Amino acid sequence: MNSADTTDDQGDLPEDTQAGAPADSEQLAADQLDSDTNETSVDASATDQQSSEEAAAPAPPPAKKQVAPKVDKADDGEAKMDWYILKVAFNREDSIAEALRKRVKMEGMTEEFGEIVVPTEDVATFTRDGKRRVTKRKLLPGYIMVNMIINDDTWFLVRETGGISDFTGAAGKPMPMEPSDIERFINKPEVDDEDETPIKTAIPFKVGDRVRVKEGNFENQEGDVDSVDEANGRITVIINIFGRSVPMELDHWQVEAL
Repeated sequence: MNSADTTDDQGDLPEDTQAGAPADSEQLAADQLDSDTNETSVDASATDQQSSEEAAAPAPPPAKKQVAPKVDKADDGEAKMDWYILKVAFNREDSIAEALRKRVKMEGMTEEFGEIVVPTEDVATFTRDGKRRVTKRKLLPGYIMVNMIINDDTWFLVRETGGISDFTGAAGKPMPMEPSDIERFINKPEVDDEDETPIKTAIPFKVGDRVRVKEGNFENQEGDVDSVDEANGRITVIINIFGRSVPMELDHWQVEAL
């Protein structure tokens, strides 16, 4: 076959077949561009929708401020100073009371707070060699008493002091002390020197305890504690002598627990 025949054969092909390859490439490129544009539009629409949902989401509620419970006020409507009892860590009453005093001064609330008291009484104890010693004994272990005005600031200061768990009272409301309790624990009665109240003796026994006499005429005899006299430091012990129960009054240091 000569070159003329080849040329004639190509001339017989349809025009769209001769230009088919370039036309198909351009069409594919156009289709790909349209697809990319559609995907971009979908992504942008989804992003806009997500942003709208985030913007429409409600903001979290603000933290609730702690406020003091409502307490009774004076007749003129002003908050009044009252005595309250605070529950505190056991055996840390003195250090917690001192920490509260320091916080009151640091926060400048001395006008809202009065006395802070750990109620105690004087008692006499005896060393092993028989020497008498006067010490302080806590009347209410695990509690302290404070004279104060209740408001949001003072209530929060007390509650945030380490070692203090809460006020005493009902339904979370601080309950002021009764006048009789204030007289008993806070206001010490004034006495003359001649009528001075005798110091109690700390006696480690109670009624019903089983004890043994460790010195005197009834040494090694056993009995039960019948009564305790803290004012004079003596106890009455029921001892069995010759088959009869006999009450014997002894100094508390003359006996020992079984």
